[in-house]
Amino acid sequence: MADKPSQAILLVDGYNIIGAWANLIQLKEQRGLDAARETLVVALANYSAYQGYETWAVFDAYGQRTPASQEVITPYLSVHYTNFGQTADSYIERACAKFRKDARKFTQRLIVATSDSVHRQTVIGYGAEGISALHLESEVTRVGHRVKSRQKAAKKRSGRVFTSLKPDIQAQLSQMRLGKIE
Repeated sequence: MADKPSQAILLVDGYNIIGAWANLIQLKEQRGLDAARETLVVALANYSAYQGYETWAVFDAYGQRTPASQEVITPYLSVHYTNFGQTADSYIERACAKFRKDARKFTQRLIVATSDSVHRQTVIGYGAEGISALHLESEVTRVGHRVKSRQKAAKKRSGRVFTSLKPDIQAQLSQMRLGKIE
């Protein structure tokens, strides 16, 4: 995934999150499951890049007779589709069980996002941290606000370049802009 090891690996039960976030529920009802899934993936891509997390968005095969697959979206986010008949829960639990024996457990956190409390307790038993869908939503929203405020501040600073110059330089640039001097 990313060039340097992430500080955490975040496993997201995709359809569980879609069924818990109000905006994704509404989007699913209005435009369908694909639109809700795409919106979630975009939100996770932004969040993961900002946090420096390696994120796996895991989706059930959802009745499709297709083999398991994985799609790398960004250096921080990949989307995993389970085998036919396999649940996202079992896929995530298996990943947690493997991580338990992995040396990365000493340097990286493993976080599972789902609102299924029984599933959260199971992955906690494997040594992962469990967070609810609503907690993840609040974190994604918080990061989104932080990024927007940084962008506004950067835009504000970039607009001050001219006014931060000495008055004589400002006058020369104004004259050049008006074509009065070369």
